[in-house]
Amino acid sequence: MEPFDIVGPEAIRDGTATDAYFLRTETTLRHGDRNPTVVAEVTADQFPDGEFELLAGVKDAAALLEGLRVDVDAMREGRLFDGGPVLRIEGPYLEFARFETSLLGFLSHASGIATAALEARRAAPESTVLSFGARHVHPSLAAVVERSALLAGLDGFSHVAAGEVLGRDAGGTMPHALLICFGRGNQEAGWRAFDEAVGPEVPRVALCDTYGDEVDEVLRAAETLGEDLDSVRIDTTGSRRGDFRHILREIRWELDARGVDDVGLFASGGLDPARLRELRDVVDGFGVGGYVSNADPVDFALDIVEVDGEPAAKRGKLSGAKQVYRTSGGGHHVGLAERSGPADGEALLEPLIRDGDVVREFDLDAAAERALADAETVGFD
Repeated sequence: MEPFDIVGPEAIRDGTATDAYFLRTETTLRHGDRNPTVVAEVTADQFPDGEFELLAGVKDAAALLEGLRVDVDAMREGRLFDGGPVLRIEGPYLEFARFETSLLGFLSHASGIATAALEARRAAPESTVLSFGARHVHPSLAAVVERSALLAGLDGFSHVAAGEVLGRDAGGTMPHALLICFGRGNQEAGWRAFDEAVGPEVPRVALCDTYGDEVDEVLRAAETLGEDLDSVRIDTTGSRRGDFRHILREIRWELDARGVDDVGLFASGGLDPARLRELRDVVDGFGVGGYVSNADPVDFALDIVEVDGEPAAKRGKLSGAKQVYRTSGGGHHVGLAERSGPADGEALLEPLIRDGDVVREFDLDAAAERALADAETVGFD
């Protein structure tokens, strides 16, 4: 018995991580001696409608298509899109037909997560915002979640193995389980043991809502750890939360009243962008979980738009190779690639693969900077 139900990288690379009808299409086209040169485009919407989404997953898409006899143009990761193609492939159809399923999966899932993460980022632009949602997805997707969150400008994440994939350090505080293991009334022993056990590079963030009143536990943690305490985290469950904003303001008041004004407040537990906007003036940081990791994938489709140099498309799709542009005012324009774009438009589809070779570098930090700048330009909320 296989230990885990995971489709491995070998199946993705050889194209068997696909829908069955693509393999039957290959068989049929070869039988009919047909392998036209086509242009195919990945799109979510044909025309702009004002609903921007953030592109992610292009690095994996490039790795998937590398080595095939195709040319690929794509928007850069970290660009916002609103209608028209985000990626275009030109080459013999049988070169890439079987890879459509994985290609769309790479782009759809990562872009959905990145878009939700950008919403969180924009909701609390001056706060520390961490991705805490890997526990809500299959563990094989953890690095996808965390990379997409970083691409959208979040400050960090919690998943250790994802960090090893991404070359970044995971972060986190402490779970309720740790304090429960020390027993009711012994929270001080748990906080103290944590402080003594972990390395000096780990921030001392005490979880302060396990058994008692949040204010009381915070003051006890401050007394126990003294100047070593960096922050406190409040993660009160939804059924007991009450007025979360009031609780956090009371904590800050009582800390200030005792001269403890250098301890940060960190909030987590079922937070979404609306809650971040509500709380951002009373806390220093947030852990956002399911809102980011459970985001709906972007509904991308791949469609042939040219066959042997002639426009072609199924009903409801726009034929002909296209280009998309960002105008200086933040608009998103879609036009035919062979025509001139807007006078002030920046062409967003750029070379990704030429003759099977990847011709682009991938810099996650640069992509995050691009996402935040683009969000400002288009007024993304």
